[in-house]
Amino acid sequence: MAEPAIIVKNLTKRYDSVLAVDAINFVVEPGSITALLGGNGAGKTTTIAMLLGLLLPTSGSISVLGIDMIRDRYKVLPRMNFSSPYVEMPKRLTVAENLKVYAALYGISHIKRRICEIAEAMDIVSLLNRRLGNLSAGQKTRVALAKALINQPDILLLDEPTASLDPDTADWVRQYFVRYHETKGATLLIASHNMEEVERLCSDVIMMKKGKVVDCGAPSQLIKRYGRGNMEEVFLDIVRGDTGE
Repeated sequence: MAEPAIIVKNLTKRYDSVLAVDAINFVVEPGSITALLGGNGAGKTTTIAMLLGLLLPTSGSISVLGIDMIRDRYKVLPRMNFSSPYVEMPKRLTVAENLKVYAALYGISHIKRRICEIAEAMDIVSLLNRRLGNLSAGQKTRVALAKALINQPDILLLDEPTASLDPDTADWVRQYFVRYHETKGATLLIASHNMEEVERLCSDVIMMKKGKVVDCGAPSQLIKRYGRGNMEEVFLDIVRGDTGE
């Protein structure tokens, strides 16, 4: 069997007296689309930051594509990428200039050609010469997604990937993720508050609450386990404490 794409063991992050992530364990299978869910303050953002090597854990271990992220993260970072509408790119640069910077950071050859390819794929060709700061929120989200795919990553971490998008564009983006996942065989880890999106996209779900992993499984399994009609109801059960946690 293929080695898991991500293995997290006893991962802990403490800020002085605040325990943001409390000895969590989970596995993300290769080629899966997995959701990392939880209410505000659950520890999702801190967990993603540690997976990316942006934060060092207080204790525990992270393996990504067989590489120890704490000791050797630079060996695997070129095969990863991340997108969040809440992390801004330089506003004074044009879209093309932004993408050129990130392409160079990832060591991509034939940068101009790759920018043209991803701009075409994400339908942002008409935006390439516009300053990022002059774009709408939805346009910025599409540019951020183009940035996240510029290096054709094997591991793609997404924080609210369809936030600020109208329903039609959001649906187009979701379909693009599915195509990318299928053609590339990539592993996607998605943090989202859109439970309909989670049900449509994700084969596995990791539920967090107060810094701990409190449940996991396929959406259909969780819906059955909690006796609910959909993932939104399951999410509300867990966040509001109806699970007994």
